[in-house]
Amino acid sequence: MEILNLNPRHEIGASAWFVEVDGHHLLLDAGTHPKLEGREALPLYNLIKDEDLEAVALTHCHFDHVGSLPVALQYFPHANVFMSELSYFIVERVLHNSVNVMTRQREEAGIKDYPLYRHDEVDEIAPLFQGYKYGQEFHWTNPHKAREIAPTMEFFDAGHALGSAGTIIRGRDHTMFYTGDVCFRDQTLLKGARFEDVKADVLIMETTRGAREVPASWTREQEVERLTQSINRVLQRKGSVLIPSFALGRTQEMLALLALLMKSGELKKRPIYIGGLGRVFTEIYDLEAHRIHRHHSNLRLTEALNLIVLGKNELEKMKLGGGRIFVITAGMMNENTAAHDLAVRMANDEKQAIFFVGYADPDTPAGRLRKAPRGEPFFFSQSAGELVRNCEMEEFDLTAHANRDELLEFVGQVDPETVILGHGDQEARSWFHEQIAARYPGKRICEPGPGERVKL
Repeated sequence: MEILNLNPRHEIGASAWFVEVDGHHLLLDAGTHPKLEGREALPLYNLIKDEDLEAVALTHCHFDHVGSLPVALQYFPHANVFMSELSYFIVERVLHNSVNVMTRQREEAGIKDYPLYRHDEVDEIAPLFQGYKYGQEFHWTNPHKAREIAPTMEFFDAGHALGSAGTIIRGRDHTMFYTGDVCFRDQTLLKGARFEDVKADVLIMETTRGAREVPASWTREQEVERLTQSINRVLQRKGSVLIPSFALGRTQEMLALLALLMKSGELKKRPIYIGGLGRVFTEIYDLEAHRIHRHHSNLRLTEALNLIVLGKNELEKMKLGGGRIFVITAGMMNENTAAHDLAVRMANDEKQAIFFVGYADPDTPAGRLRKAPRGEPFFFSQSAGELVRNCEMEEFDLTAHANRDELLEFVGQVDPETVILGHGDQEARSWFHEQIAARYPGKRICEPGPGERVKL
């Protein structure tokens, strides 16, 4: 077994791992880097362009894990693409939206590489997609190359977002488990990951929150109560609240929370303004509720809430007084998004509030806003330049990523010979490296950089 890291940077970025097992070749994830543009955002596919890739396995449909899939299939047009059945329902929508975003960025920002693929390419590769239920073991290899004992694959519910999956690869002599992005605790809608019986010789593990210590007194219930009080405080002064959220996962979790708070009377009923893609995925969450391991299976968000989809022109004209709630993509507040433009309008107004409820890369507009002292100028983005933050700004720990102590416990459960650390900044990976070495002596711990291989 051999594993190659194709992420072009040392940080959280374009998730992609090339795996060779028993002479068969597999790509785990095919993301794009959220902070880079054009072809620089792609995984290092040139390192494997001459390989006979048989399959691609997707852990979930966030862009940093799936955004470059059509580009990967330009290199490997005969590879089949495997994913959970819930990801199967949404992957085409995600990729078509990516084409729309890249086309707009080419027009507005002059990025000549965009779009990296077209709508017709997404339609052409769709027949390669195959969805499997959690817990269903299957062969992923090309039957014409199959050896006496062909490797198998199985997906496990990762609890991170709709369709998210940990992936186990069983070879002749070795077993490998890839967590993807995982959440072990229950969220408002989704229940925690079901990784209870996972054992493997090799573990590829996300490390997103390795640099973040969670206080022993922390509870999700306290964070929800604090968020509820903060929203009511802003609405009482006739200000508006922006909650920047990823269209898939964070948006639906926040909408579910708001729906339950309005039903209980803790928040006064009012319209919730969302983006178009967020609305699409919300409808899919409703339609597929019977297939999802979740709480509140009878809660239909599109019925429980008065959801208003905001177009760009509407947002520019809308007044921010009167107590409005915006649950708007994108979570990183990248340029040319509604969340970015709304933040520019709200930042200098002390009546308004921007509340963060999930991860934001420190080098994105959202990350810079989170660090900005009140009343002082800071650089927000190339298009907006410097802003002064006078609005209320708070962070609420309602993450969809596992806390570091939970992942450390998971290493003990899986009991691998080798642990490969990825999907985290250097500080986060270093924490895990030190803690695993101290707690589980004798294990091989690897932090492969861009283009580096791990041989087993």
